Amino acid sequence: MNEESYKFAATGTAEYPFVAPEGGKEPLRAEHSAYTMGSDHDVYQDSSFGIPAIYLNDWPDRYIHTNLDTAANIDPTKLKRAAFIGAASGYFLARAGKDDVPAIEAVMGVGSTLPIIPTAEILRVRGLSKYEACVQLEQFEKLQKATRTGLEVFFGISPPKYQGGYTFTGAHCVSPCPADGGLLYRRGTSSKGPLAVFGYDYFGEHRKSARVAAPKLLSYEGLWGAGEEYAYEVLNFADGKRQAQEIRDAVSAEYGPVPLEMVVEYLRALEKIGMVELVKQDR
Repeated sequence: MNEESYKFAATGTAEYPFVAPEGGKEPLRAEHSAYTMGSDHDVYQDSSFGIPAIYLNDWPDRYIHTNLDTAANIDPTKLKRAAFIGAASGYFLARAGKDDVPAIEAVMGVGSTLPIIPTAEILRVRGLSKYEACVQLEQFEKLQKATRTGLEVFFGISPPKYQGGYTFTGAHCVSPCPADGGLLYRRGTSSKGPLAVFGYDYFGEHRKSARVAAPKLLSYEGLWGAGEEYAYEVLNFADGKRQAQEIRDAVSAEYGPVPLEMVVEYLRALEKIGMVELVKQDR
């Protein structure tokens, strides 16, 4: 869509211009971006539902959440392009078969040999401590493995035999592993959905009634994210399998290093309002 809309904007002709007659004629400059919050996808992708979703974000949006946010101020071309991306994605997934796997692997970088670490991922580790850089690469490796496993399940294919092993770091990152890092929490089933949505803060309301101080995590500013993102993912990762240290490492890989004590403090606050429960572990 980027290529065809640019061709049309530059030359006036294209096989698929992706413009509406009454809409804008400028090219689309779509790009993948890190996870950002603030729309319906927060609910779908919350761990209590776990529904994969595509979030199309157009920024800057001059009229969002104002009295001028009306159909008359929405560019029909942008709507047409968004509708096509959503429809084409659903159509492809509905019809995809084993013959499509090689092309999908190439796009996602999870083929039958060792995947190449993207330049963007290498740049993220610059300036980090040796441990945090190790965490970053190790979590990237886990994401690649999970992605590959998803393809295997979705298409019913066998796992590949990776050449020379499937690892970037060469060894597991050795964490400080304080006692709190071994705590194991599991999200309860009584409540569903994220804790903060437009106009309502479930955690904030119940925190006050339970006389729980505001966790420092909520005001934390990381390298690539802020408190809202950290809190959202900490709850998502509280699955009864990941220990607190593992949750800290996972959210640190996404949004930047965060102190373990902040993650533990937030998990304990969630426990006090009944959102998570402490899992007893065999010793």
